[in-house]
Amino acid sequence: MADDRGVPNGTGTPDLTAVADHQAKVAALLQPTPVLVKPLADCLGHALAEDLVAPISLPPFDNSAMDGYAVRSVDLVDASPEQPVELPVQEDIPAGRIDVPPLQPGTAHRIMTGAQMPPGADAVIPVERTDRGTEHVRAFASVQPGAHVRRAGEDVTAGSTVLTAGTTLAAAQLGVAAAIGAAQLPVHRPVRVLVLSTGSELVEPGTALQPGQIYESNGLMLAAAVREAGGEATLLRFVPDDVDAFHRALAPHLASTDLLITSGGVSAGAYEVVKDALTGEGVEFTKVAMQPGMPQGCGRYRGGMAVVTLPGNPVSSMVSFEVFVRPALLAAAGHRTTRRPVRRAVLTEPLTAPTDRRQYRRGRFDPATGTVGLQGAPGSHLLAGLAQANCLLEIPEDVTELAAESTVDVMLLD
Repeated sequence: MADDRGVPNGTGTPDLTAVADHQAKVAALLQPTPVLVKPLADCLGHALAEDLVAPISLPPFDNSAMDGYAVRSVDLVDASPEQPVELPVQEDIPAGRIDVPPLQPGTAHRIMTGAQMPPGADAVIPVERTDRGTEHVRAFASVQPGAHVRRAGEDVTAGSTVLTAGTTLAAAQLGVAAAIGAAQLPVHRPVRVLVLSTGSELVEPGTALQPGQIYESNGLMLAAAVREAGGEATLLRFVPDDVDAFHRALAPHLASTDLLITSGGVSAGAYEVVKDALTGEGVEFTKVAMQPGMPQGCGRYRGGMAVVTLPGNPVSSMVSFEVFVRPALLAAAGHRTTRRPVRRAVLTEPLTAPTDRRQYRRGRFDPATGTVGLQGAPGSHLLAGLAQANCLLEIPEDVTELAAESTVDVMLLD
């Protein structure tokens, strides 16, 4: 339970913001994106903006579920391997044939999977239970009425809702939309995100490092995370640690960007260019009661573009993205499901956590056993452990240690 300062009661750290409070502030920055009507093939990963109602039934007509022969079941009631029943084959009905003639009593129509059932037929005998005749067919088994027939409306009835607003459109959802004849869909536009990487010490991967330099990774990593969450990411790299250069770098992107994400430059030391440039420009900085990821910031740059500033250590940056930014991106883009799946898991080893901080530890969750083990040490610079993890363990603020065999919440990343 939190007091009115936004931290857990009894923590003795009134200067820290609760995780939930900062989540709410970030979420409030982004408004729902506009709705666009896009061709079906371009809708993958978007959120459906309106319920999709079927104008037709699926299947739209009774059709065969097997390659075989359309028959009247009464005509084969006595058929068996010892005493096959022979019927004349009057028609071939391939899939797509429109002019399907009725089936006369005592006859059969050869029919293919998906072909329209002829009037008068009430069953299909699979080709494997016949001699595969073309002019006459011998049937070696009886069939029940309705056998191997897909009934009209068995899957979807005309007028029913097949997809609800907020559904994330993946392969199966696009498949059913196409099956009911939708050529285009109303979807929310993805959030347009500018990922800004600052730091005079940063150089592009693939170049030779000089003393004091490191390869830039946060920008690329965060841009990829934005795209994985369905956003449109533009990566702006190698902005030097200079306030004027920072503002100049932003200027061309203000009109086309919904959200600016920065990493680094928000701590309490000198040369914190992000903090220096954005203080007094509509962005507020805070310390959140979490580890990793304590230094955070958010607001609106000069009253316009939404801004979220993340800490610079790579694990802190990615954990902060998962906790604060990813849910906000998905909600603004119309997705109904915005949170990662959370499971209860049994620890395979003990752990300790800091006082009055919500800790996020990297882990490997085994769904077969329902267990989770730690993946690497808790240091916020240890990126390899995060790359090998498939979950984050969420340790509450009031828990400082957990023994092996304890249960814990894990946020699934895969």
